[in-house]
Amino acid sequence: MSTFQRIFIANRGEIAVRIIRACRALGIETVIGVSSADRDALGTRLADRAVCIGPASAGSSYLRADTIVTAAKLTACQALHPGYGFLSERASLQRLCAENDIVFIGPSAEAIEAMGDKLSAIALAERAGVPIIPGSRQLETLDAAHAAAQSIGWPCLIKASAGGGGRGMRVVRNQSDLPAAYDSAKVEAKSAFGDGTVYLERFIENAKHIEVQIIADTHGNVCHLFERDCSVQRRHQKLIEEAPAIALSSEMRDAMTAAAVQLARQCNYTNAGTVEFVYDMDKREFFFLEMNSRIQVEHPVTEMVTGIDLVQEQIRVAQGEPLSFRQADVQISGHAIECRINAEDVASGFRPSPGRITRWCPPSGEEIRVETHCTEGYAVPHCYDSMIAKLVVWGSDRSAAIRQASEALRSFDVGGISTTIAFDEAILRAQQFRAGAVTTRWVEALFLPTWISGEASGATK
Repeated sequence: MSTFQRIFIANRGEIAVRIIRACRALGIETVIGVSSADRDALGTRLADRAVCIGPASAGSSYLRADTIVTAAKLTACQALHPGYGFLSERASLQRLCAENDIVFIGPSAEAIEAMGDKLSAIALAERAGVPIIPGSRQLETLDAAHAAAQSIGWPCLIKASAGGGGRGMRVVRNQSDLPAAYDSAKVEAKSAFGDGTVYLERFIENAKHIEVQIIADTHGNVCHLFERDCSVQRRHQKLIEEAPAIALSSEMRDAMTAAAVQLARQCNYTNAGTVEFVYDMDKREFFFLEMNSRIQVEHPVTEMVTGIDLVQEQIRVAQGEPLSFRQADVQISGHAIECRINAEDVASGFRPSPGRITRWCPPSGEEIRVETHCTEGYAVPHCYDSMIAKLVVWGSDRSAAIRQASEALRSFDVGGISTTIAFDEAILRAQQFRAGAVTTRWVEALFLPTWISGEASGATK
């Protein structure tokens, strides 16, 4: 077992700041690799040292594993934290770290590869006894797709095996729509991931996205930290997350968390990960969706209801320590909600809104947490993800958490750029959200059209 003296952070934005703060709490120095666009970012100023790893383009900086590992080695870092996004789920980065005697703070390369390919992950889940959605294997031809769809039934969903973020995914409601959907999904998958492999699944109309946080050490201990409800989405991108998921009965929660732990054991998983499930609201059934082999954007809601610092725990596990808690120690207290704040113009179709922030007054108070890399005067670059902050609140119950989040959003004052603050606030006011009745299609199919119409008429202001 080794103790890290210095960790390299291979990421940017709010997660870089989050990792720096966790390292400080553990007495560990940090070196951050930044692009030229992030030289003045908050993470650059907070880290003990910053190294420029390339120009603003992510392809020339944050996605250059060779440059990143070289920078980590030259700055004498013993470990590397990849955060989320960029190279966080690339087995090649894990292997390159190992070749250079740098500990990758995450799972093994084999686990990353097994979970990175959806068909491989589904096969693993099936062997672990985790419920999977009725579907096909890899589809080689359109004729095979027709046969699979007839067997599964309509509507069905074409998905990219190497996919994510909704790319290479098509809902197909009848036979006549299948050829065009099959061809376009393969082309999009090939373009986005370099792999045009697709398969078919039964499409669940009224579904919730429920995910289970797990963490495992190298001593054989695997624990879950209960679940999150991430059903408020637009184009498969999460907008608001909460913990726990009120739609689940205690029996369903037990079954889902047990399945997540079993899957982690099946692939000898270590460190933090998230097992995602689709929950059929009509039939009250859950099915495996995918496993993310990294820390999630929405991990703070789990931290707020369990009191466990997941990033610090990731570092301890990477050092070879056993988990600092047992399963019986993990309890849920109260309710937590996270609202993602994006630099986007909602009325213009969520168009990105980069630019200089002229006013930055985030809310503060007991049980309010703002995870951000932004400050007044910061220029939001155009070349990265548009998320600029996460507002996370805790309440003694869900109603209290909704009130707390609503008040915090109302006092969150940002000038110079457009943000999604008002949109988040409107979602929290919606009756369907307050009733816990939203599905993954609710925002786009029902809420957004009404909200835009109301904004145009001034009714929602």
